[in-house]
Amino acid sequence: MKADDAKKIISTAIDREVESYTFYRGIADKVKDAALKSLFNELAGEEKMHREFLQGMLTKDVAKMHFDPSHDYKVGDSLPTPALTVDLKPIDGIVIAIKKELEAMQMYTQLANLSKDTETKLVFSQLANMERGHKARLEDLYTNMAFPEKW
Repeated sequence: MKADDAKKIISTAIDREVESYTFYRGIADKVKDAALKSLFNELAGEEKMHREFLQGMLTKDVAKMHFDPSHDYKVGDSLPTPALTVDLKPIDGIVIAIKKELEAMQMYTQLANLSKDTETKLVFSQLANMERGHKARLEDLYTNMAFPEKW
């Protein structure tokens, strides 16, 4: 993979982290439940850290990251992604958030699998695991909202 291609992939990842951050902050500002507000603020903070980390990667020599050039990176397979808005029903917003976390997890997993050097593989594996954790938390929230217990 050329250095310019790697920069484009990382820049796309940064854009997705910013989009997720904006969405989570917007939802946190709208919800009244303290636990939900806390969850979405926490997720927004983590997405901000991911963005900052990825921006730091762009300042390094991207040419030192080695990927297997014979694979399809499928970075654009999920494009175009509909814009996230805060004018959704809460349950619909959570579904979109779950899908965004899934996309991010899959992208980072794919980049980790295609990495040829240990450091790059570790970085993308850690990012994938963080996104997997976000997805799991959102799925728990979704199941509690979509299938509330009735006595």
